[in-house]
Amino acid sequence: MELLPRDQIAFQRMLDTIRHTFEQFGFLPVETPVMELSEVLLTKSGGDTERQVYFVQSTGALDNAAAGDGGRPEMALRFDLTVPLARYVAEHEHDLVFPFRRYQMQRVYRGERAQSGRYREFYQCDIDVIGKDSLSPRFDAEIPAVIAAVFERLAFGDFTIQFNHRKLLRGYFEGLGIDGEQQLAVLRELDKLDKRGEAAVRATLAGEGFSLAANVVDALMAFSQVRSTGHADALAKLEAFPVGTALFEEGRAELRGVLAALQALGVPESRYALNLSIARGLDYYTGIVYETFLDAHPQIGSICSGGRYDNLASHYTKSKLPGVGISIGLTRLFYQLQKAGLVSGADSSVDVLVALMDDAQLPEALALSQRLRAAGLNVETQLEPRKLAKQMQYADRAGIRFVAIRGEDEAARGVVAVKDMRRNEQFESAAETLPERILEELKITRELQA
Repeated sequence: MELLPRDQIAFQRMLDTIRHTFEQFGFLPVETPVMELSEVLLTKSGGDTERQVYFVQSTGALDNAAAGDGGRPEMALRFDLTVPLARYVAEHEHDLVFPFRRYQMQRVYRGERAQSGRYREFYQCDIDVIGKDSLSPRFDAEIPAVIAAVFERLAFGDFTIQFNHRKLLRGYFEGLGIDGEQQLAVLRELDKLDKRGEAAVRATLAGEGFSLAANVVDALMAFSQVRSTGHADALAKLEAFPVGTALFEEGRAELRGVLAALQALGVPESRYALNLSIARGLDYYTGIVYETFLDAHPQIGSICSGGRYDNLASHYTKSKLPGVGISIGLTRLFYQLQKAGLVSGADSSVDVLVALMDDAQLPEALALSQRLRAAGLNVETQLEPRKLAKQMQYADRAGIRFVAIRGEDEAARGVVAVKDMRRNEQFESAAETLPERILEELKITRELQA
């Protein structure tokens, strides 16, 4: 995705908001290389991502392949941030402090089919908590609290974090006589309910390949339609189920704990709901699973998803490293928000444009710019004189709020004239006090916006 500067500023501010929120909840930054060993990336199971990997070869490697030394390229571009995290934790296991709380905000690469809103290079913003040997289900409740804080601050409108539990799902399947590998196949099919619709999923489950009895399919559809409309209703919906298998009861108990912790964390009950159709198609999820939706824009789809997994790095270490985490696909989300009219180009990151009326005033313009920068303001200086109207037009199109003007008249009176482009107002100030005056104006605006 390529953006014009003011849209790029809006995107960057979203990144900054997400980063700041992650850090407020005690997550630590991690970055991993864009290239990983192919054998590392291709150990992940489930989903279609492995078929979308970009392999990487140097020109020297290509020469060797042509000479008969070929084979699968040694390196590939990361297609998500979870597999690199698994490798990272396994590699640095003895140097990390557990539970390890990490956030990672980097580009990933997938061979997506070119279509609207789908990019081959895009940003993901992830958080994960990784435990050593065990990880309390209490962390399962902290993750949606982070999601809620992020999207409250981004202010795209009302949203709902919907969640389910793989243990509840698989325990329910057990009670219906669905066992072993068939559980994962049914689970993947239920995960397609929103895309394929109930009739198509019902036909697949009853048809060849699954051959589930009609009463079993009916029970699965009824289970998948359970939704809650508030905190008490979520608890009531859980209590309404009869006693199930041991796995089902374990999932029910963990969901009760998540609901209690969300209430203690002060997350508004309008921001979360039980949705027993949420399954998440990837095989490595073993506990709670999350999907987040904008209430007024369901067509955008999930804006943040994730869940609990038992053993992050089983391919790379014998240690048991359970974890829970979520991911925000920010590039696709930004595109969808633009399309829905929920984000637009931001004001420039430049606070002040120092105008230049003629060449003789350049030394004073440069000195004024430096004085403003020393106060912490971002300043652009016009280095070639132009008509004032042209300079105003430039500032307006670039989204620069203040234009500082020191022509002959202002110089004679020992002041600087400032045009506030946002308010379409003008004021004057002594050069020595100008930084404080502009900073005060910016402070007032931020307080009004808050």
